[in-house]
Amino acid sequence: MTDRAVRLGAVLPQAEIRPGDPGAIADFARGLEDVGYADLLAFEHVLGADSTSRPEWTGHYDHTTPFLEPLVLFAHLGALTSLSFVTDILVLPQRQTALVAKQAATLDVLLGGGRLRLGVGIGWNEVEYDALGVAFRSRARRLDEQIPLLRALWSQPVVAHAGEFDEIDRAGIEPRPAAGTIPIWIGCGDAPAALDRVGRLADGWIPHPALGDGQRLATAWEQVRAAAQRAGRDPDALGLQGHVAVRGGTPAETTARLARWLEVGASHITVNTLEADLAWPRAHAEVYADVAERWKTLRAPA
Repeated sequence: MTDRAVRLGAVLPQAEIRPGDPGAIADFARGLEDVGYADLLAFEHVLGADSTSRPEWTGHYDHTTPFLEPLVLFAHLGALTSLSFVTDILVLPQRQTALVAKQAATLDVLLGGGRLRLGVGIGWNEVEYDALGVAFRSRARRLDEQIPLLRALWSQPVVAHAGEFDEIDRAGIEPRPAAGTIPIWIGCGDAPAALDRVGRLADGWIPHPALGDGQRLATAWEQVRAAAQRAGRDPDALGLQGHVAVRGGTPAETTARLARWLEVGASHITVNTLEADLAWPRAHAEVYADVAERWKTLRAPA
């Protein structure tokens, strides 16, 4: 295998933390760090729709699923571990851009810089958008405007911006990230407009797990790279995050999927134990530890 550094991350199985136990979550994060994980990823949902009142509901999560707000969660765990953190993903268009800039910059400063990667996307839950006062149908256009504005707020002391959705009249945030920015990755499927957005605007791509790691993924990744080139950006500077779900797979199959993502050229690989019929927290922790050992073997020099 290549000697190129690839970061291994773990998804916090939020939907299966029942009941929420702050001590168990902290111990779980420390355990991930101890066995060699570099990143902890957390999904986000501000609201879950009441599925019992919506017979037609097809959403993956509902009002009974526990979700910790990721930026608050990362602030807590950042003080207890040296892990880096990734929102996977933050539904950016339903949030106020300037407030996200402030929250993320504060978190970056408190973590010591370089430990936050902001994965963003447009989401799918219209109920959340309605409750947060944002038009669901505007979300893609809003994201296009938000990403450059976030970078401006992080890198410039004073920003003047008059857009379709946001207006800032010669104002700025302080403190700002020490590096002048925070990496912004986009999570999405393979719709052409979404892939074009990744190439134009993102520091990296978080492919939807439904794309898998085969030809469909490879084709989409080439489209992302082509979009970056059209935008005058360096395609080789883009990161790619692989996703390995252990659900229904044997340990050998998990190892094979890790290897496939290395062959594809992933810069980051995420392991996910959700929906694998595991008891929180011990069974999840045991599987993550086993995968970490397999990862070390896979990455060992031949």
